[in-house]
Amino acid sequence: MSDSLNDNAKDGSVIPVRFTRLYMTMFIILAVLLTVGQGLTQWRFGAIEQQMSVIRHTALQRHQSQQIVKQVLQVTDASEQSSFEENVAELRRLFPVFERFHLQTREGRTDDPKIRIIYSDTLNRLYAGIRPEFEAFQQSAHRIMRLQRFDEVKQPDVQASLKLMLANEKPFLEKIDRIVVVCNGEQRSMLALLRSTELYLYIFTLIALIGIGLLIFRPAARKLKQTFAQLIEAESQTAAANKKLLSANKSLKETRQKLFEATKQQYEQQIDDQKLRTSYLIAGQEEERKRMSRELHDGLGQMLTAIKLQIEGLEAGLTRAAVNEQNGTTAYSKNLKTLKSLVTQTIQETRTISNNLMPSVLSDFGVVPAIKMLAEHDRSESLDVTFKTNFTADMPRLDKNIEIMLYRVTQEAVSNAVRHANPSHIHIELKERGNSLQLVVSDDGQGFRVPRKNQVNELMKPIQEVNGDSPQSSMLRPPSQGLHNIQERTKLVNGKFKLNSTPGKGTKLQISIPYQTQLAHHDTY
Repeated sequence: MSDSLNDNAKDGSVIPVRFTRLYMTMFIILAVLLTVGQGLTQWRFGAIEQQMSVIRHTALQRHQSQQIVKQVLQVTDASEQSSFEENVAELRRLFPVFERFHLQTREGRTDDPKIRIIYSDTLNRLYAGIRPEFEAFQQSAHRIMRLQRFDEVKQPDVQASLKLMLANEKPFLEKIDRIVVVCNGEQRSMLALLRSTELYLYIFTLIALIGIGLLIFRPAARKLKQTFAQLIEAESQTAAANKKLLSANKSLKETRQKLFEATKQQYEQQIDDQKLRTSYLIAGQEEERKRMSRELHDGLGQMLTAIKLQIEGLEAGLTRAAVNEQNGTTAYSKNLKTLKSLVTQTIQETRTISNNLMPSVLSDFGVVPAIKMLAEHDRSESLDVTFKTNFTADMPRLDKNIEIMLYRVTQEAVSNAVRHANPSHIHIELKERGNSLQLVVSDDGQGFRVPRKNQVNELMKPIQEVNGDSPQSSMLRPPSQGLHNIQERTKLVNGKFKLNSTPGKGTKLQISIPYQTQLAHHDTY
């Protein structure tokens, strides 16, 4: 095989220089022909495209002018008096578009401000000839668009404007048609010129290809045929060795692929098991909270209410008895009032605990009213809590798990801000954007220092370490358990968690969940 390669090198060294020069010359000629042909074609196509835009806009003006005349007749028609304001509004919408198209086309401007069309002398004369009819249209339409009441239609200047527009409608359409006809003729001329140019370029290119085939590729093919025969012989000598190597390589790849798939499957199974366990844990927590909330509300709350009613009845009886015995029940009345006040406070505290465990408004009306109630509950004289959303009343309810997740995350974020950041304002924003839900909770509190790359896993450190960190330095760290809960809840719904905070400038928490709103079933109390 080495002898064959040496023979090829010797044969290649005697290739005449004239062959190489001829090849390069023919190749350059072919490249020049193709480049010139492409350049001419693109240039002519650009001119034809501009001409087509002129034809399209001009033809559109014909349709728009007819619409304007029809709309003007409806404005001045007594049978359309009830729709006078709608007709005038439609005329005010149609005419500016017609006016802009006509002025752009007449001046050779296109939608691209950098491109201007150079008209022929014939088209320039046609556009100059149509100017009086267009100005008559313009004058009449502007007068009619200024109408405020239908009674003004009978004014002499309005009637004169109507007659002027009707008198110029037919001449305007005829001249527009003439412009379209001339543009079509010029475009056909351009296409004929482009066709001739393409034909000549094709002939020259074909001649160049024939020359390359006869003078270059034919002698080269003979030489390549000899070289291929030698290469085939050398290939047959290495086929057996390659076959063995391919077999071994294939076996190795199959083994590696099986190992990779097994490892991947095991990892995915572990991830799914972890998510399932966490999901069951949180679901169990939510169900337990819901059960405790129902028991507190329906059990303890009802009992305390009954006690209050009994005490009020007893108080009324003692008050009636006090009328007969002025000096015997004063102390009992005071004790009963104190007892009633304590029972009332107990009922209110029970309702507060029930609402914190599982607010009924979340189950009954959804996450938006629940977050709004949470903001109102946390608002005080020293803290302003605002809530903003783009959800509307006619939008369907979110999935139950999504609503619980959004409410718990908001509750946790607001609670962390109140406990650790000492803010004066907290802003909550819930919005739907595309196929995702976005929750943003921001405050103007004292903030903290976030580690690099916003890695929340590195934030899981207690607020004050046992190693003696000062309170001032510990406040630069985030509330670890709250952020951990938020992060875990976000992972369960395949969401993204982002945290931005600067010491002294506040904190901003962002949650993004891939979700598409649809009807969902919800249990109620």
